[in-house]
Amino acid sequence: MKLVLFDIDGTILWSDGAGRRALHHALTEVFGSVGPADYWFDGKTDPQIVRELMDHEGFAADEIERRLPATLALYLERLQHELADPAHGADVLPGVRELIDTLEARDDVVLGLLTGNVAPGARAKLGRVGIDFERFPVGAFGSDHAVRPELPAIAQRRCRELLDLDVPGERVVVIGDTPADLTCGLAIGARAIGVATGRFSVDELRAHNPHAVFEDLSDTGRVVAGIVGTG
Repeated sequence: MKLVLFDIDGTILWSDGAGRRALHHALTEVFGSVGPADYWFDGKTDPQIVRELMDHEGFAADEIERRLPATLALYLERLQHELADPAHGADVLPGVRELIDTLEARDDVVLGLLTGNVAPGARAKLGRVGIDFERFPVGAFGSDHAVRPELPAIAQRRCRELLDLDVPGERVVVIGDTPADLTCGLAIGARAIGVATGRFSVDELRAHNPHAVFEDLSDTGRVVAGIVGTG
């Protein structure tokens, strides 16, 4: 049995900057600032992003923590508005629907999510592109822990608690588009598969020694082989 954990942004879907716009709105309301314009959200958890941006703006750590719940609540409220705005698009990335369908049909795979999004944000983004959140019975989110390398073990534990399946680390597969996705499972011995549908190229992802890297997920057979193969 394999536990296959998908990142969302840049891996499953593209949301045309909805999350960034929503978080900037929330940060402006709560802190009066959005932080540096060149800050990269890629590969980070939502709480981590808030903490790093506001630390840069000079807010004390205890003040950031005090305001964090309100910031995330406003972010989620605004995210729904941004995702519904017809002026902006959102789409599933190449091959993702076919890959999910194929993996879901197998009896040796459990589908899951491993994402820096807080769980309600993950649900909203998937819903925007017509992917049912419930197709992923296991998940680990930015709302579970702000440090991404903690998430694979959380997903393992949930698989055991929810499905009564004890999946060892070497049978956990993390699929993502950033170096943070590819390295977060090292502590449990997870297999990493990179996909260059985000900011990072195939060569940049390959530098982090994943099991495999693909330009996109459209070659379903090759991607499935990379996930379930023993080599």
